[in-house]
Amino acid sequence: MSMSGQLASGGLGVESLTRVEGAAFPDGLLQLDYRSPVDGLADWAMLLPPPSGSTWLVCIHGHGARGNQLYLRNDIRKAWLPSFLLRGYGLLTPTLRGNAWMSPAAVADMDALIDYLRREWGATRFIFASGSMGGTSNLIYASLRPVNVQAVAAMGAIADLAAYHEFCRRGASRLTILGEIADSLEEHYGGSPAQQPELYRRHSPLYHCEALLRMPLFLAHGTADLLMPVAQSRRLTGALAEHECFCYHEIADGGHDAPLHMDPCEFIAEKMSNA
Repeated sequence: MSMSGQLASGGLGVESLTRVEGAAFPDGLLQLDYRSPVDGLADWAMLLPPPSGSTWLVCIHGHGARGNQLYLRNDIRKAWLPSFLLRGYGLLTPTLRGNAWMSPAAVADMDALIDYLRREWGATRFIFASGSMGGTSNLIYASLRPVNVQAVAAMGAIADLAAYHEFCRRGASRLTILGEIADSLEEHYGGSPAQQPELYRRHSPLYHCEALLRMPLFLAHGTADLLMPVAQSRRLTGALAEHECFCYHEIADGGHDAPLHMDPCEFIAEKMSNA
């Protein structure tokens, strides 16, 4: 594949594919620069082709980060990257419009990225393993596009966007980032839940659990998470009572980052290998 210039990629609008250099980055890592098929927005993702096979792992960053978080945030890099590499997955880490919380435009961009990996790299299976906003995005995308997702791990995630928006507005005086998250939700969803109730509900996995029943699913949450309340994972767990391939792990007194120190693929890999 050409490493520079205009690449044929269908709707994704790929502009360049270049090698990423640096001590933090594994050999063979590439940066994909593209324009969104939705509105032409310039964006980028990093991808590491698998050494063999056709399974790719999608790791979406948390709020305030970008598509290089897996490699540059030291705690996540140490806890997750060795496992991902050992299992031989291809890795896709998209920036995906920044703090978009898997908005409709981000869903369309994710569709285009998956189509690109299928067409250009022969990808056939996709595991989504992420935390925080990324974990929330995993659940949203899986509930909207179950045909594109073979398994999900979501660490410290949200399942009801409208309820979380209210939580953020109420807690903004306590934690500035909560106000920033509420602002981001309104920016990318075209208004508040009061203004866009159906859209927020459509992108809330809690109300679409039937789509999640078809794939291995792992959730983890700290009980002392001040940023994303554990009640969200507990509600989703209750709604998934009929799920036959589901694991929920709660970390007593754990804060928001507590689940990020777990291997998000241990449960997923076991279930997929037995499938």
